[in-house]
Amino acid sequence: MKILIAEDDEMMLKTIEFKLIREGYEVISCPDGNVALDKIVSEKPDLILSDIEMPFASGLDIINTIKIDLKLNTPIIILSAVGLEKNVLRAFELGADDFITKPFSPNELIVRIKRFLLK
Repeated sequence: MKILIAEDDEMMLKTIEFKLIREGYEVISCPDGNVALDKIVSEKPDLILSDIEMPFASGLDIINTIKIDLKLNTPIIILSAVGLEKNVLRAFELGADDFITKPFSPNELIVRIKRFLLK
């Protein structure tokens, strides 16, 4: 299974990447929204993890492109800092499947990912 991570915080990106690789997933790491959008089209991931606040293209832009423009059913889990409730609600309106508040437990993230990929 292939998981794309769109996260501009390099330490967070590397931490998630490390955990997912240890769990046996193929990982596509993207440091910003534009790279993520390019990789989503070329790599066709099975699941997308995306920060909301990123340079060039936000997590909301990614959701909009995936769910509305490309009409893909790829599950999207949004990673959001506390206090961005308005953005999280907008993410769900656009079609996000789940969200997890930063900071979060890597083990909780794995449970949430498996919920979508083991269907």
